[in-house]
Amino acid sequence: MLEVQSLTKMFGEKAAVDAASFTVDRPMMIGIIGRSGAGKSTLLRMLNRLSDATTGAIRFEGRDITLLKGADRREWQSRCAMIFQQFNLVPRMDVVSNVLHGTLNRRSTLATMFNLYPQADIHKAIEILDRLGIAEQAPKRAEALSGGQQQRVAIARALMQDPAVILADEPIASLDPMNAQIVMEALRRIHEEDGRMVIANLHTLDTARRYCDRVIGMRDGRIVFDGTPQQLTTGVARDIYGAGADFSEAATSTEIETLDRTGPRAAVPA
Repeated sequence: MLEVQSLTKMFGEKAAVDAASFTVDRPMMIGIIGRSGAGKSTLLRMLNRLSDATTGAIRFEGRDITLLKGADRREWQSRCAMIFQQFNLVPRMDVVSNVLHGTLNRRSTLATMFNLYPQADIHKAIEILDRLGIAEQAPKRAEALSGGQQQRVAIARALMQDPAVILADEPIASLDPMNAQIVMEALRRIHEEDGRMVIANLHTLDTARRYCDRVIGMRDGRIVFDGTPQQLTTGVARDIYGAGADFSEAATSTEIETLDRTGPRAAVPA
């Protein structure tokens, strides 16, 4: 279904992602973990084609995504939706219009300029918001919502694209624990109920263990672990986060977040 083969991204002399390879043969929820600067965000941006790979290949259902250009590339970005840490909403626009922006790749420039949407799309947007528990927020400006609500709006916008794959780049990093749980549960439900592949960059072991079917660990641009949450032991975590890490088998979010903040950072951003 999805094959990543020796994928590499260079920034000058530095490899942000270094010969990453993995295969996903069915829809599942995958967590990618590692320190800040490990290459997690760069990997997702290449999968979505927001950033071009230096070498290597990405194949989805046999199609080489790395070769796509123009309209074909935009079509792939519709099938492979992206959710960002900072939501990327239009703050002064109402919630339902932000969700409808998920249809931009298939609408004419004129319709986009005048904010014209078919009734069917408006109804679908409200249904998705209702599914995520925030339909009552539809007429409000996005900037009036809490961070957790804004992230659910961003998820709704992604679902408007009807994607086969959802990529979430640190979707809960800026949220409090309660909203983080709501967002992760929403992503898990979307995977289970819709059969969509979800790949999320996460910086806590307990989140990856709780919500993901598979965990990929990155360190210095390389994949150093690929297995089940049950295989994510303390020894494996030390391989991912560094031998000097000191945390128990049941590592807490706070401990790992502290490790991320205090550990060495790579020369290029993830």
